[in-house]
Amino acid sequence: MRLWLQLLNELEVPVCRVAARPGRREGIQRAFALISRLGDGVFWYSLIAILPLVDGLDGLKAGLHMLATGGVALALYKSLKGFTRRERPCNYAIEITALVPPLDRYSFPSGHTLHAASFSTVAIHHYPELAWVLVPFTALVASSRVILGLHYPSDVLVATGIGLGLGYAASLLPG
Repeated sequence: MRLWLQLLNELEVPVCRVAARPGRREGIQRAFALISRLGDGVFWYSLIAILPLVDGLDGLKAGLHMLATGGVALALYKSLKGFTRRERPCNYAIEITALVPPLDRYSFPSGHTLHAASFSTVAIHHYPELAWVLVPFTALVASSRVILGLHYPSDVLVATGIGLGLGYAASLLPG
């Protein structure tokens, strides 16, 4: 493992231990597992499918904009995970348990968070009135990844920054 990642892991493992404690309670674990599952695409693809039904061609345009941004986010997230190969906290520290099965081996950056931030940014660009739902949902998705023992705080913080930047950049494109 790269030295800088090992140092960062050592700094963040105590934070992960504290963040994961509430997830050991069954009700909290279920709630955050559901949020995480919805953030795995179910919520976003449902929103993309509903937009054209509710807003016709403008909804279709917004949905396609979100899909294109999601494709870029996926390529970026996969390449970063392959490059950094940061072990998940549940694989790095024996006392941290993954409360749901991870989708892949590495943690940096959080794909759930990166997609949530980028999708939310693009959707809010088209429909600012959705911010009251999308901003808290995105924050819950990011939090769920740490509470469930799957990510370090820096994984979700950096993913949030990348997702916001990507979503903002996508919103600047003519269309």
